[in-house]
Amino acid sequence: MDHDRQVRRARTIPATLPLRRFAAACLGSLALASVPALAQPALPGGNVESLLEIARERNPEFASMKLEAAAAREKPESAGALPDPTFRVELMDVTNAGMDASPNLLPSRIGGAKYTVMQMLPWYGKRDAMREAAEADAQAASGRVDATWLELSMRIKSAYAQYYLAAENEKLTSEVLDLMARLEGIAQARYAGGLAAQQDAIRAQVEQTTMRTDLVMIESDRRRAAARLNALVARPAAAPLAYPARIRPLPPPARLQAGALEDRARARNPSIAVEEARARSAGKMVELADLNRYPDFTVGISPTQNRNRVSEWELMLEVSIPLQQSSRRAREREARAMLEAARARRDSATVGLMGELGESLAGLEAARRTEALAAKSLLPQAELTFQSALAGYENGKVDFATLLDAQRQILRAKQERLKAQAEAQMRLAEIERIVGEEL
Repeated sequence: MDHDRQVRRARTIPATLPLRRFAAACLGSLALASVPALAQPALPGGNVESLLEIARERNPEFASMKLEAAAAREKPESAGALPDPTFRVELMDVTNAGMDASPNLLPSRIGGAKYTVMQMLPWYGKRDAMREAAEADAQAASGRVDATWLELSMRIKSAYAQYYLAAENEKLTSEVLDLMARLEGIAQARYAGGLAAQQDAIRAQVEQTTMRTDLVMIESDRRRAAARLNALVARPAAAPLAYPARIRPLPPPARLQAGALEDRARARNPSIAVEEARARSAGKMVELADLNRYPDFTVGISPTQNRNRVSEWELMLEVSIPLQQSSRRAREREARAMLEAARARRDSATVGLMGELGESLAGLEAARRTEALAAKSLLPQAELTFQSALAGYENGKVDFATLLDAQRQILRAKQERLKAQAEAQMRLAEIERIVGEEL
């Protein structure tokens, strides 16, 4: 009895030990495999927000505009500052004429030296006008930064919509290709049973070849969209992107009222703000041109040195005479023409943006309605048609061409829905660029 127990124990030990070792090895390999997966950062591209965050940090165009705006913010201080004073030295009788001495350049060894310090003083108000004009230019530069970002974000959102469309279309076509393979199997089975012609299976194979050709083009579209996205966010063109998991939800129709959006665009659009700032700068230049009718002053003080002492002091006042009336009036006319041009550009920008807003709103509404029709009417009807055609073909009541046509209707309905979604996203991006903020 004890011998039998020992035999059974000797038989079970070699079987259990390798199993335990194998389980431990599997767990260890899973643990090691999970470490790099956890350490590896997630790829961008799953949503558009991840790409916008990268673009804000890396895009060189946006970075250059920020640097230009930073440079423009430094100009008002120098524009309103006084000009640098000037210092002049006059050496008199350097030859020491009539004296028992050789020529010299040292002030203590010649007839005399005169030192003059002068400061130019613009007419009252000129410095303020120049500083305020520079401040308006700095505000225009800041507005260009915002306009650049809105333009860049619109391009990223539009490119992401195309990337989403291509990726989903590729997925959809692959699914339909699998369906065609199953339909080919049904046709082959019916042909083997003498219930259908061999032409049905051939048609299914031709349809699959056509869809594989479409897949090549769709894959090319996806790669182009990915390369465009990578370029916009300053990544290598071939850098991998995550599969687009989702697109942004559309705002409710109540937030897309034309009148309210026009008011927000006039108040927040940076392009309009840039033209408004330029108009203010041009107005200050008109004010400066009018102030140029008045003279500028230069004051100075001059101590005179004789040998080793200062023997006398002089004060100086210099006044510019604005005598060139024709050139001054030409500058005034130029400044006023520039002001009118700036105002016209502001009005043109406003009118153009309002037109673009109306066009984008109409496009968004059409895309929204198209998607709703495709999702609620066209797609369910196509699916019912396909199910009916499939049942009829299996029963020999419908030919294979009708089945193929029903399958194509489903594909077209889903593609129309995807196109409408992408179009709505691009129109929404345009509206947000015009309004100046996300909706």
